Amino acid sequence: MYYKFSGITQKLTGSAPTSAYSPQGLRPGVPAETPSMVFSTPTKVVSDARTTVEYLGKNKVPDFQRLFQTSDGIPIHLKRGVPDRLLYRTTMALTIGGALYCLVALYIAANPKK
Repeated sequence: MYYKFSGITQKLTGSAPTSAYSPQGLRPGVPAETPSMVFSTPTKVVSDARTTVEYLGKNKVPDFQRLFQTSDGIPIHLKRGVPDRLLYRTTMALTIGGALYCLVALYIAANPKK
């Protein structure tokens, strides 16, 4: 059995499931018009004369597939050369530096000055 609050008697009274789930006359709001899709618009404005949609830039996926799928013994995170090596070494240096900093902070916290 479903219950809802009665505004007249100020008590709970039996009711139908639909009125119990939307009490006191509140109904679920339905927008008057459907909202426009956010990600459905192309990156380039299409003129009325053209019927095809052209996107800015070149499709680089086949080039990257060719590069990353070659078996030349280089790890995947270093395949693109100098920028990848620079990012890898910077990340490793920051990781080792952060670990050392944590150990020093732990040592200082464990041995306070007297």
